Amino acid sequence: MRITPRRLAVGMSLWIPNLFSGIRVRRFSEDWTHATVELHVNVFTRNYVKTAFGGSMSAMTDPYFFMLVMHQLGRDYVVWDTRGEIEFIKPGRGVLTAEFSVPREKAEELRQRAHGGGKVLEWFETVITDRDGDTVARVRRQVYIREKKRVTAARR
Repeated sequence: MRITPRRLAVGMSLWIPNLFSGIRVRRFSEDWTHATVELHVNVFTRNYVKTAFGGSMSAMTDPYFFMLVMHQLGRDYVVWDTRGEIEFIKPGRGVLTAEFSVPREKAEELRQRAHGGGKVLEWFETVITDRDGDTVARVRRQVYIREKKRVTAARR
């Protein structure tokens, strides 16, 4: 069964760590350049002072940049999420949203930089916003990209 953006969004929303963390993947674009993720702040996802738990905000931003890059580059590349940073701006309440974007041009640039097996480390940025559109946190995620080594007939 082929993975489609819709199937992945539903699967990621039902994945136990996301499901019980109030994280919902609203969509992956058909061309794998964009994703929208929500965090529902509730009794299970809030902290001692009843605002969004920082760990929940980290979890809601964890895999999406690397997934967008991975789906655009294809099976010939190793892609990992390696590092993350969050700057908390204001308390998060209600439903929080993060938008992830990796334009085709960026994916092609990463493909060219990784050509030949060189390691590429690239930072991506997004913001987490509340229902009013106010920024709750700024997030940076670092993605590792490397072209897989090809096994030649002589080496088999």
